[in-house]
Amino acid sequence: MKMICLPILFFATLFNLKPASEHYKDSSAFASFNKKETIITGADQTEKYFSLLKGKRVAVLANPTTIIGKRHLVDSLSARGINIVKVFGPEHGFRGNASNGARVADEKDPATGIKIISLYGPKRKPSKNDLADVDVMIFDIQDVGCRFYTYINVLRDIMEACAENNKELLILDRPNPNGYLIDGPILDMKLKSGIGQYPIPIAHGMTIAEFAQMINGEGWMPNKMQCKLRIIKVANYNHDMPYTLPVSPSPNLNTQQGIMLYPSVCLFEGTIINLGRGTHVPFTVLGSPALKGKYSFSFTPVSLPGMSETPLHMNEVCYGIDLMNYDINQLRKTKRINIQWMIDLYNAYPYKDKFFDRSQSRQINSIDGLAGSTEFKQQIIAGKSVKEIQDSWEPALTQYKTMRNKYLLYP
Repeated sequence: MKMICLPILFFATLFNLKPASEHYKDSSAFASFNKKETIITGADQTEKYFSLLKGKRVAVLANPTTIIGKRHLVDSLSARGINIVKVFGPEHGFRGNASNGARVADEKDPATGIKIISLYGPKRKPSKNDLADVDVMIFDIQDVGCRFYTYINVLRDIMEACAENNKELLILDRPNPNGYLIDGPILDMKLKSGIGQYPIPIAHGMTIAEFAQMINGEGWMPNKMQCKLRIIKVANYNHDMPYTLPVSPSPNLNTQQGIMLYPSVCLFEGTIINLGRGTHVPFTVLGSPALKGKYSFSFTPVSLPGMSETPLHMNEVCYGIDLMNYDINQLRKTKRINIQWMIDLYNAYPYKDKFFDRSQSRQINSIDGLAGSTEFKQQIIAGKSVKEIQDSWEPALTQYKTMRNKYLLYP
C-alpha cells in the first residue's frame, strides 16, 4: 500500500480530533452534564471555580485544548465578565498557530484584545513584572502522559513563578489519554534536557494535577519551593478509562491513534526513521527510503506548514510500517510501550551505523535523551530481546510506581 500526503488542510483541521459527543451530553459552554454517565473535565465544572475568579485579576496558561465544551476557556470566561488580564502561551502558541519547535512572539489576541505573553521564546516562565497585576493563575492544558511531551516542563515553570511571587495556581485537570501506561526507563538525570527534566519513566501515568502534586512533594523546584495549588478534579474518571481527546494537543498529535502510539513511536525521533512527520498522520507510520525492498508499505513526507516544514526524508518515498489501524487494545493489554518496532526496524535497516544518526534532521533529539538512558541504544545494537530490555528498567520503575501512589487523585 502506498500512502501519498494530501494537500495541506485548513489549519483548524490540525487540531480537530473525533467529536467529543462521547464525553459531553451538551457541549455548549457552561453546559449541564449527566455526572453518572460521562467524564467531566475540571474546566467543564464551572460551578466549582467560577466564584473563585469573580473580582480577581486572572492570568491563564492556555493553548487550543483549553476549552469549556467546544469554546475556548478564555473566550467563555471573558464573556461571563471574568477579568482576564493576560494569557501565557506555550509551544505552538495560545491559539495554536505556531509550528513544532518554532519560537513564539508576544502579541495581542485579535479575538479578545487580551495581551499574550509567549513562554516559548527567550522567556520560559512568567516574570515578577508579568505577575504583578495577577491575583490568580489558571493552568488548563491537555497533556498526553509522556516525559518528553514538554507541557509538564511548562507546568513546573508556572509553579515556580507562582511560588516565587506568592500567587495561587488553579489547575483545571484533564484526563491523561495514556493514563493506563507507566513504563520505560527512569530518566538518568545526567541526560536532563528540554525533553527530559524529571526522574520519571517515558510514560508517567498521571494527570497534570497529579504531576503538579508530585513536583511539590518531591521538591523538584529550586530550593524545594512549594506552589500553592487549588485543583478542580476530573469527575467520573480513573486512569484505566479510555479517553478520546476532543481537541488535538499539538499540530502533529492530530489523531487519537497518534496520541495512543506516541509513548512508543516518539523514540524514533532519535533515529533515521521518519515517524510520519510531513504527513497528515504523524506517529502512525514509520519508514525510510533505505528500507525499500524490506517493506511494501510506503509514504512520502512533504513540507506541511504549521506541522512539519522540513521533515526527515522530505519528498523521498519511505518504506516501513503502517500503524494507522494498529489495535491500541494490544498496548492496553500489555500495559507496556512497544519496543519491538524499534528492534525490527533496526534489524531491517541496511546501514546499521546510520540508524541512530540524526544529522539529516532538524529534529536533533538523541535516542539517549528520548529514552532517558544510554543503555537503550546499546541494547538495540546488541540484539537484546524485549524482555531483557524491559527487565533492565527495574527496580527503578517499580520504585517510581510506589512513589507515584502518594500523589494520585484518581486511585
